Amino acid sequence: MKNKKDSLERRFLRIIPVVLVTAIVTSLVLVNLGFLGFVPPSEYKKYAKYKLLEQSIKAEFYKKPDEKKLEEATYKGLFSGLDDVYSSYYTADEMKQLLEVATGKYVGIGFVVGADKATGAIKVESVMDNSPAKQADVRKGDLVVAVSGKKYSYMEMDIAVKNIRGPENTSVKITFLRDGKKIDKTITRKEIKIVSIESRMLEDKIGYINIKSFEEDTAKDFRKALTSLEGQGMKALIIDVRDDGGGLLTVVQDISDRILGKAVIVYTKDRQGNKNYLKSSDKEKLDLPIVVLTNGNSASASEILTGAVLDNKAGISIGETTYGKGLVQGMLKLKDGSGYKLTTAQYFTPNGSYIDKKGIKPTIEVKDKAQQLPKAIEYLKEKIKK
Repeated sequence: MKNKKDSLERRFLRIIPVVLVTAIVTSLVLVNLGFLGFVPPSEYKKYAKYKLLEQSIKAEFYKKPDEKKLEEATYKGLFSGLDDVYSSYYTADEMKQLLEVATGKYVGIGFVVGADKATGAIKVESVMDNSPAKQADVRKGDLVVAVSGKKYSYMEMDIAVKNIRGPENTSVKITFLRDGKKIDKTITRKEIKIVSIESRMLEDKIGYINIKSFEEDTAKDFRKALTSLEGQGMKALIIDVRDDGGGLLTVVQDISDRILGKAVIVYTKDRQGNKNYLKSSDKEKLDLPIVVLTNGNSASASEILTGAVLDNKAGISIGETTYGKGLVQGMLKLKDGSGYKLTTAQYFTPNGSYIDKKGIKPTIEVKDKAQQLPKAIEYLKEKIKK
């Protein structure tokens, strides 16, 4: 069981060594990729064409090209050919920054972005309180048009985010589109500490925990919050994952361990049809009514937790249909510090629902955000009475 669990976790997000296995078929040696290997005859034409194009650029381009940029663009182009917004190659610097975010700390301006596929733009999904972005009046729904004068589409979101971040106390100019008008803002970067959990006791001893993202410390903070609410005599729980774009699967598992008892959390299926199941332990279970609040920005890890609660009949969901990300990414770091993220499988809720591009429909639909929490409180009050 432990081996299966570890395997599944790595495929969502785990930095593991990369083993390069190459068939020894011909005597054509590749050295440009940083390892020694041999190209089979069937592959030779492809690499020969690449070398021809590279040589033409180096010989005929009107100025001397940056060879490092050419190399990195080759790797990025390979992944862009998958036409998958979730698969990308990262330079060493990009990889470093990407991993920093998973720890819950980074230097930036403090807003979360997502893909606005309708316009092809990068969309501001939420703005963190007390952040430089908040102070600069960046708003949810703003579209990021350009960073430091360079335009980006949602397919280049990772690169745009990398350029928004930078050394502390330096500035970045961002062009936003709001209500059809362009707005330029110059914002000073600061260290951002992601507060991933907020909790409080509501009326009638209904506990409330807002999971803003699934970061390294989120499970620990969730457990602290839940223990505090239980100490105050909690009779029901609301878990709010609205506008939560996801994070680490290990965090979902730890939270599920605390509230679900022994249960299937999620399972994945790869291209060969192999299935892997992730299960919670039977050591703890929250025997109280649960409501999960969702909306269209509840994605990935948020959807896995929601699906686990619903399919295991531990509670219901209220709000709007979730984002619909049912694909699994593995993230690998290479020896030179660069790395990549690659979609390797599909995931399914415990009952076998495939939610990609469909999302999870709420048990009770409430489209007005202002009414979602009151509806959850109303529902749980009735459950408590019974």
